[in-house]
Amino acid sequence: MNAEPGEFLTLLTPDEVAALRAGGRPRRWERGDTVMAEGESADWVLLLTEGRVKVSSHTRAGTEVVLAVRGPGGLVGEMSAIDGSPRSATVTALEPVEGLVVQDFATFLGTHGRVAVLLMRLVTAKLRDSDRKRVEYGAYDATGRVATRLIELAERYGEQTSGGGLRVALPLSQDELAGWTGASREAVSKALRTLRDRGLIETGRRRVLIHDLDGLRRRAR
Repeated sequence: MNAEPGEFLTLLTPDEVAALRAGGRPRRWERGDTVMAEGESADWVLLLTEGRVKVSSHTRAGTEVVLAVRGPGGLVGEMSAIDGSPRSATVTALEPVEGLVVQDFATFLGTHGRVAVLLMRLVTAKLRDSDRKRVEYGAYDATGRVATRLIELAERYGEQTSGGGLRVALPLSQDELAGWTGASREAVSKALRTLRDRGLIETGRRRVLIHDLDGLRRRAR
């Protein structure tokens, strides 16, 4: 299985991975498919092996708020599997996605105590990330928040180019990027234009080329 550094899968031993495989079954979703739906009750989790998903929720007004982007090696759906509550968010495939569906994940954790501790650490990290994003919404302008999300994508998915930049295959539309930054689509469009005008990035259809990552970090702060 492929995995991003630091994701759930990279923390497991070969025996633990084998146990997950034994209790799971492979599935595939196409781009735009709903993998998990907010409000549904289920005890299964998904271990991503290929492709990226967005985790999102909708406000009462119908606005989509993107909470996270997860990629290969990531685990989604673990909260409901642990406490039995309905799904707190919707998971949607941003591109063709493959993964391992593991039923009755709580039982697996009960027989693999080390994995349960690792999962607690990952859940804590997600909560800290949520707190950090709430601080960003109050402290940064829209351009700073867009720059921060682009940096996150570059650090996770960026590919070095011959010219010294970082190419990122952007899985999000401008509307989705707006939902991830807590800004309007118009504000995101203006922020991208500002970053382009400063020579920090170059944009294309579902891709971003970052020319100056350090400059982008300075603008994010």
